[in-house]
Order: sequence, then structure tokens, then C-alpha cells
Amino acid sequence: MTEQMREGWRYVSGVRPVRAILLLSALLALMGYPYSILLPVFASQVLHGGPATLGWLTAASGVGALGSGISLALRRTATGLAGMLQIAAAALGGGLILFGLSRVLWLSMALMVLIGFGMMQVFAASNTLIQTLVPEDKQGRVMSYFVMSMFGAAPFGSLLAGALAHRIGAPHTVLVTGAFCLAGALWFGAERPGIQGLLATST
Repeated sequence: MTEQMREGWRYVSGVRPVRAILLLSALLALMGYPYSILLPVFASQVLHGGPATLGWLTAASGVGALGSGISLALRRTATGLAGMLQIAAAALGGGLILFGLSRVLWLSMALMVLIGFGMMQVFAASNTLIQTLVPEDKQGRVMSYFVMSMFGAAPFGSLLAGALAHRIGAPHTVLVTGAFCLAGALWFGAERPGIQGLLATST
């Protein structure tokens, strides 16, 4: 098992397009996903609502995630998926920033649809790209690093978001995390040509 983990690490660290996808996934899991733990604060203290307000926000995020899943299911090839990944990361970051500024329920719900769409699109598109780009004999090992980048970073992001919210408030915390997501999307734009080139040779 140890040797297989080393082989997976050598592949991940040596293939720049795959490494870029994993790094973006880890960043968005660290900075993007933790918005969910702050929703009760937004519902009660920012939007001055109650359990129903929290339910509406959560449902709106679910609608966006469902739309994202349907849009990906309708795709026939992975062509253009790297560009969609960058757009989804930018949509997630921009949605979080605007959500942190919103004080109106209907606008916050609309932004939650965008956030849910971006979050689901990022992780599903990353998953699809990795399984398309990585050779079959290494897919299991690389996917283990992909899962670790998501589910490993998210708890630390939740801890960071909670600590920041305690110091600067939930709205400002979401502004900061959204800015990091936007920065990640901009950085990923420089990595897209390499991913598209490898994708062209893999499909």
C-alpha cells in the first residue's frame, strides 16, 4: 500500500495538469465549501429570519446543485470541461462575495442557487477531468488524492471559517473566502492550456 501511495504521489506531483486540478479542488474545498456552516448565522443575524429562512437558503443551494448535475449529465464529452471548471470556480467565488454583501432574502436565495451550482460543478467537473486524463492503471491512486483534497481540506476550512467569523463576522468571512476562490479561478486560467492539451491526447 505504501508503495502504491508513493506511485500515486509521483504521478500527481509530476503531471502538472492533474496537479492543477487537485490544487484547485483543495482550495475550493478549504475556502468555498465552509459557507454552509455559516448559513445559520446569516439566516438569524444577517437576514433576521428563523428556521424557515435557513431552509429557504439551503433549498436554494440544492436547486443550484441539481441544475449543475443535470447540465453535466447532458454533456457528451469532456471537451471544454476545463473552461467550465474555471467558470464554475469564478461563479462560486463571485457568488460568495455577493452573498456576503446581501441583506435581502430573495437576493441571497438567488446567490445561493449560483453558489450551489458552482460548488457542485467544480467537484463533479474535477472528478470527470481526472478520470479522463489519468491512465487506467493509476486512476484509483490519483482518485484517492482527489478525495483527500476535498474531504481532507473541508474540515480545516470549516474550522478556519468559524474562527474568522468569530473575529470579523460571518459576512466578512464569506467575502474573504470568496476572494480566495476568485483568485483560484484566475490562477487556474493559466493552467487551462496544459489541461486542454492533455485532454486532447487522452480522448
